[in-house]
Amino acid sequence: MASTDVRYLVFDVESIADGDLISGVRYPGENLSATEAIEKYRNELIDKWGSEFIPYTFHIPISVTIGKVSSDFRLTEMKSLDEPDYRPHEIARKFWKGWEHYGQPTLVSFNGRTFDIPLLELSAFRFGLNISEWLGEKKINYEKPRNRFNQQSHLDLQEVLTNFSATRFNGGLNLAAMILGKPGKMGIAGHMVQDLYDQGELKRINDYCRCDVLDTYFVFLRYKVMSGELTVEREQELVQEVFQDLKSESDAQEVYVEYLNACGEWNDPWASESSKAIEGSESDQAESNSDQNDESSSEVKTT
Repeated sequence: MASTDVRYLVFDVESIADGDLISGVRYPGENLSATEAIEKYRNELIDKWGSEFIPYTFHIPISVTIGKVSSDFRLTEMKSLDEPDYRPHEIARKFWKGWEHYGQPTLVSFNGRTFDIPLLELSAFRFGLNISEWLGEKKINYEKPRNRFNQQSHLDLQEVLTNFSATRFNGGLNLAAMILGKPGKMGIAGHMVQDLYDQGELKRINDYCRCDVLDTYFVFLRYKVMSGELTVEREQELVQEVFQDLKSESDAQEVYVEYLNACGEWNDPWASESSKAIEGSESDQAESNSDQNDESSSEVKTT
């Protein structure tokens, strides 16, 4: 259910390369089509870096999902921007206008500092959007919303888990989610989005984006446990609340069924130790009762 209490916007962006831009910038005079330019650039990247992912500077957004989170950390609504049209200019406009509409809540991402936000900023540049509130030109540098260390404006979970890139988070969101017993990547990864788009699989891309937002939300909850704003017990209650919401919405969003089926259990060491302690206590009590019965039986035989 939608809520007017929106303290955080958990989000994820999926994008594709602009083949015409690549053709003009990297291969002027070669008269390459958009498809040809993308393919040539990807092959060059594989040969040089072992990765075919084209830099975000050549990208446009084609799917953005937002998870609205209240001040008590409840996930109150999931929204895919400009669904089902997925127009890049409208996606970018709705993202920035939505952030302003809800009173500039904290944006929450995983690696959004180096990809998602720069891509959306460049989209504002490309499409001529006013994002003056985000740029904060009249603010002191450390108070600007886009300041790298301003976590009140943008909480990049990868940044805080790596102490602002002091280390590398090998495994990404997939790893972080799976530590918590969540699905992580379910057969689709970011480098596959371009091909899926070319095949007309916009719904699959959007489903993938939704699931990434769910994973990001659960990582966000665990970070709030680390920061002392949630107890583990309350976190697990919130997780179960989301699971129930996903079940109730599974008719409209079939991917939620796949997501729930792929969820495992978080290995809670405190619960297992508590269980062992209870079992040990019950075993000790059973042994004590047995000893007392033996003593009683012995007395009866003696008399």
